[in-house]
Amino acid sequence: MDFEPYRGELVAHCYRMTGSFHEAEDLVQETMLRAWKARDRYDAARASVRTWLYRIATNVCLTALEGRARRPLPSGLGAPSDDPGAPLAPALDVPWLQPFPDARFDTDMRADLRIALVAALQVLPPRQRAVLVLRDVLEFRAAEVAAQLETTVPAVNSTLQRARAALTDVGDMDEVAEPDDPDVQEVIQRYARAFEAADVPALVRLLTDDAVMEMPPVPLWYRGSRDYGLFMDRVFEMWGPGWAMRQLTANGQPALAAYAPAPDGELRMHTLQVFTVVHGRLARNVVFSDPDVFRAFALPERISSTESR
Repeated sequence: MDFEPYRGELVAHCYRMTGSFHEAEDLVQETMLRAWKARDRYDAARASVRTWLYRIATNVCLTALEGRARRPLPSGLGAPSDDPGAPLAPALDVPWLQPFPDARFDTDMRADLRIALVAALQVLPPRQRAVLVLRDVLEFRAAEVAAQLETTVPAVNSTLQRARAALTDVGDMDEVAEPDDPDVQEVIQRYARAFEAADVPALVRLLTDDAVMEMPPVPLWYRGSRDYGLFMDRVFEMWGPGWAMRQLTANGQPALAAYAPAPDGELRMHTLQVFTVVHGRLARNVVFSDPDVFRAFALPERISSTESR
């Protein structure tokens, strides 16, 4: 039995369940090991290989999530800051939500990996999370989910109803533009050019009025184009111009890898920025500065100042 063709979608599944790309990879490896050990007991008359693997993966995730704190974004922990000069002290004790590197796996389910949805899923109790993902994202039948979770169809339907009700604040995912949309590409490229030039007014013109910037592992966050701009003034006062931006995608959303000027003349990896574009404007920028995130995206630590994005 060959389980490898399912690896990518299983990693995406475990990522939705845990909010951690690194943990998702480990959990899929555990899933594959368990499936291999149990391959002689697999019954094709009861379930397809794919359904069987999802049953194993879901239960591996539920076991891993027992007693675990959820993985939030800063906006899920409190009110926005109104001080653009607030200390940028990381909260290293918080297990922050991580982005998903699209290029690592060939999956056609990217829209269901969007950061707002994955962050909202983390608020649900793990079992509700599993039912919602299996039913609404992966579209398994209620009977299949009941078998996977060793429960009843009425229990699955009741759990799904509660989970859906809890996610009413996520908003309309259909309003979020795809990263390969030409209008999105233009907005991101304009943002990259403005960032490289340290042109804050040009950056602000690309934002919605209530745009959000958040920066895990720093717990503070900002709402509104004014505070966004004031914070960017601070960034460029600290680092100056001469940045370089590389374009990529994360969570089925446009992203930029930002390289800051270093004293030796090279450019040093600074942040991975994941954008939500709505109606031709940037509505949210989640800025990751964790080196583990950079490694997951295979981003070089340094690049030459002559390298283009």
